[in-house]
Amino acid sequence: MIADIKKRALHRTKILEGQMRGLEKMVENEDYCMDIITQSLAIQKSLRSLNKLLVENHLRTHVADMFANGQQDVAVDELLKVYELNNVRGD
Repeated sequence: MIADIKKRALHRTKILEGQMRGLEKMVENEDYCMDIITQSLAIQKSLRSLNKLLVENHLRTHVADMFANGQQDVAVDELLKVYELNNVRGD
């Protein structure tokens, strides 16, 4: 993993960890539903940010290597699978 992206991804996971703990407390305390939903949506946004970092790393490392080694079809298939997962499960 590219060092800068790894550092940023780990930072994002720490933020997500704190957000999840906060969400759990809110549910346990039976906080106002709209506040819980707002927290959940913030977590989803943080996950999207983490995923963007991971895709960037994959493109800059693995996909670049695949293209250099003539494995363009494999790289394209992988990215299409991720795109499909996002569109099917990301809504």
